[in-house]
Amino acid sequence: MPRQFDLLIFDWDGTLMDSAGFIVDSIQKACADIGIPVPDDRACRKIIGLGLIQALQTLLPDLPEGDYPRLVERYRHYYLGQDAEIPLFEGVTEGIRELHGAGFTLAVATGKSMKGLERALDHSGLRTYFSATRCADQTHSKPHPAMVEEIMDELMMNRERALVIGDTSHDMLMAANAGVARVAVTYGAHLPEDLEPHHPILLAQSFTEVKSWLMTHA
Repeated sequence: MPRQFDLLIFDWDGTLMDSAGFIVDSIQKACADIGIPVPDDRACRKIIGLGLIQALQTLLPDLPEGDYPRLVERYRHYYLGQDAEIPLFEGVTEGIRELHGAGFTLAVATGKSMKGLERALDHSGLRTYFSATRCADQTHSKPHPAMVEEIMDELMMNRERALVIGDTSHDMLMAANAGVARVAVTYGAHLPEDLEPHHPILLAQSFTEVKSWLMTHA
């Protein structure tokens, strides 16, 4: 089959890196530290994928404005204390290498900060495979289409040849807002029922399935 897509834009947390549980744990510990009710796992998972400040404001809209900086500090204390230990999902290292070797152009669009993504790229050893990245502190956060649009502009790619791969409804909405096709994965932060309404062309249960589908159909 002729290739449909040239540019693959991956989310990071929950798509390539198995970090959702670490994020939830860090949010809950941060809330406990500042003495506010601890949100449950489901609520925390719903905001994964957004930029950190936007995520916390969405999760805790009634928190006094002056408390967010302290909450951010405590979150970062817990998350950064363990981020070097967070694993990639099974098959990601080999899969990314294979996709790159097959001639796809790879990029990352993430709710992480640029500094956080830089650390993750170094720890994972995947930096060399990605031609462009965009983070929530560089441009508009998801679900705004800016990350995808800026990556396409930088790499001189048309939207018809681009594909977003992510684990959250925020990823799916970002792709839809940019007019780009999307693949959803169910092993990350959001449940299949959160993802299906956004009409992904594939709903994958593992990264190995994602890679195999891309190599065969993309």
